[in-house]
Amino acid sequence: MSNVKHSAKLKLGAYILPIIIVSQFACTSLWFAGNAVLDDLVLKTGLGTEIIGYVLSSVQIGFILGTLVFAILMIADRYSPSKVFMISAFLAALCNMVLLFQDISNATLFMARLGTGFFLAGIYPVGMKIAADYYEKGLGKALGYLVGALVLGTAFPHLLQGLKLGEDYTIVIKITSLLTILGGASIFFMVPNGPYRKPSKVLQLRAGMTLFRIPAFKKAAIGYFGHMWELYAFWAFIPFAVKTYNSIHNIHLPYSLWTFSIIGLGGISCAIGGHFALKWGSGKVAIISLLLSGFLCMASPLFFLMPPYLFLLAFCLWGLFVVSDSPQFSTLVASAVPLELKGTALTLVNCIGFSISIISIQLLTFWLEVVDSSYIFTVLTIGPVLGIWAMGKGGLNK
Repeated sequence: MSNVKHSAKLKLGAYILPIIIVSQFACTSLWFAGNAVLDDLVLKTGLGTEIIGYVLSSVQIGFILGTLVFAILMIADRYSPSKVFMISAFLAALCNMVLLFQDISNATLFMARLGTGFFLAGIYPVGMKIAADYYEKGLGKALGYLVGALVLGTAFPHLLQGLKLGEDYTIVIKITSLLTILGGASIFFMVPNGPYRKPSKVLQLRAGMTLFRIPAFKKAAIGYFGHMWELYAFWAFIPFAVKTYNSIHNIHLPYSLWTFSIIGLGGISCAIGGHFALKWGSGKVAIISLLLSGFLCMASPLFFLMPPYLFLLAFCLWGLFVVSDSPQFSTLVASAVPLELKGTALTLVNCIGFSISIISIQLLTFWLEVVDSSYIFTVLTIGPVLGIWAMGKGGLNK
């Protein structure tokens, strides 16, 4: 009887992936919801521009704390991932709606975004864990679509802000909160536990640290950390880059819509990269992406000297390659560990990776005071170089 159920769940997997993708998109729309309306929140709260970097980092800090707790307690491996996803989505939406309060202090704003990030830890890595429970083969392709949904969800608030809907910033908060609630409910009611799920019955507080003794996991993790040094700092400062270009050339490129486009293109490249991974292997797709995004990092000062169409083309290409390696690193991480530790491994790597992104975001904020604005992205080259070095040590070609 158990074999019949297992076979039925395998057939169900083809229909489950679109549900996970849509839910991941809906729930991760919270990620940059605060960033998209940051100018309005700064005016409302009286926050100074000198601490915008800290506001941008608050979701990341919350996510780090959340993934640390989830990893130590092995929540995604010990409990039903669908239930964890739904509860986290509801609580994240609640934190997001705090931004609708009429009177909101600096501390309340920071804590609201911190809470949103904390509960996103039960959405992004847990969503990947759910996919891994359904796909033993072709996981790179599945995660390509899944991370692509994350990318589009991340960009979505910028689209709302760029449209007329964005003239009332509360609409952005209301829509993203509603989408998150619907996404969480969809996972709970429509996605049962996968056929390859092997729950951990015993809490192993040191399980996460022992994973670094696995060579394949260690290489994939370091590669991912290099990728994360670049990714979120790049995303967070795209509006600043467009504003800087506008100032230099005295033109008006709509920064919200272009931020959506540049980030959103990464969702397409994640999906395409997943298909290439079936032929080339996840390691090769990841290292090619790192090489191309690293080259664009180094060349970025030249972009501000280009005519508008070339400036936008360069940033759109960067948006494609900066994230296309992410699902492949996650595939390598999940493939390197025992079944009962996949959720813990993905969550732990996310935790450390996002901790690194905090440093790079703060470094760019400081870098603005030191160098010409057109040079701020060059420091991000450190990440791809580190990732390529890790990938080259013995190779990750599967």
